[in-house]
Amino acid sequence: MTAAATDTGASTDPATDGPISVAVPRSSALWVLIAGIAGLAAALALTVEKIELLIDPNYIPTCSINPVLSCGSVMVTPQASVFGFPNSLIGVISFTVVVVTGVLALAGVRLPRWYWGGLAVGTLLGTAFVHWLIFQSLYRIGALCPYCMVVWAVIVPLLVVTTVLALRPQLSGNAVVRTLYTWRWSLVVLWFTAVLLLILERFWSYWSTLI
Repeated sequence: MTAAATDTGASTDPATDGPISVAVPRSSALWVLIAGIAGLAAALALTVEKIELLIDPNYIPTCSINPVLSCGSVMVTPQASVFGFPNSLIGVISFTVVVVTGVLALAGVRLPRWYWGGLAVGTLLGTAFVHWLIFQSLYRIGALCPYCMVVWAVIVPLLVVTTVLALRPQLSGNAVVRTLYTWRWSLVVLWFTAVLLLILERFWSYWSTLI
């Protein structure tokens, strides 16, 4: 094993001296598991609510709290079934993979770096999809789905964690990657702040009536 592999937590193939697996810090493994459980719970709850709504069109979902926080208003839109089936089913499948990954990582199983790379790419695609849904919710549908917002809340930190694990060997060598790594959580906080401000601005006419 080379010194570089030791520093990055990756084991190496004696024949090629290349990283084949990654040792995941317990904190990262725990976050992957927590994010997976939270996202899966939200996706399952939304799927159940969708089924109830299909059975009874007059059903009022438990996540329909007020005119703004109303997943019932969101679930009946075309954006809620972009691929011809409820978006929540994508979440059920995707977050099941994340939960299993978190369990394996927490148990100390060293998964290949290509696996973490694939998970990071999948999370990146999910993050792009989530941002499209955020735009649709704010400026096209005009309502927010609380369960969907749980997914919003976990997807970006999950992207950061999986990307760091996938790019570990480059963290000490690439200046751009190193800078992004240093400021990663500050960028996450900035993202949360920006989304919160957008929500406040978009629905201020309603929020102001509650003050």
